Amino acid sequence: MVHHTRIRLAATAAVAVAALGLSACGSGSGDEVVDKPKAKASAKADSGSNEKEPAAEKSSAAPDVAKVGDTLALKGMESGSGLDVTVVKVVDNAKSSDEFFAPESGNRWIGVQFQLVNTGTKVYSDAPVNGAKLADDQGQQFGTVLADITAGPSMSSDVRLKPGAKALGWVVFEVPKASKAATVTWGMDSGFAEQIGEWKL
Repeated sequence: MVHHTRIRLAATAAVAVAALGLSACGSGSGDEVVDKPKAKASAKADSGSNEKEPAAEKSSAAPDVAKVGDTLALKGMESGSGLDVTVVKVVDNAKSSDEFFAPESGNRWIGVQFQLVNTGTKVYSDAPVNGAKLADDQGQQFGTVLADITAGPSMSSDVRLKPGAKALGWVVFEVPKASKAATVTWGMDSGFAEQIGEWKL
């Protein structure tokens, strides 16, 4: 009973935050889908063989579409707000760390570990779970569920990051057992920013 009350309260808070974000935005958002990841820093090649250099350059180049392990640079609604967002890991059929709380019958949990790094000049303050969605290969979209899983600590529902600071945590989605996860999206300002990041799963 306590868990259901907690979920209802959290859901109410999430709706309130989303409403604030919508009023600040004024109109629809998500005008730009960002799926081109930042290039990963590559180690310097040894100066022995010139033949290996092109291969090294190719491996350090960013792929066409972001996937697990890739970082996207996203901007918020306010000038000077920005984050580097990485989908670090994904756990399908994630297990609850609470014996009294589990997915509904016929459903399963998918855990996605996000890392947020404040690359802007302003303090980032938001509930990151509000900006996340998961879609399956049929185009069905699923929101988050406030759950703790055995994979690790959940993303905080109230994250504040000064410029240069970072946050790491799991976000959980509840989907039908038959659904095949295809993409996960995330946006700043509770998902109301114009830029929405997308990763292929």
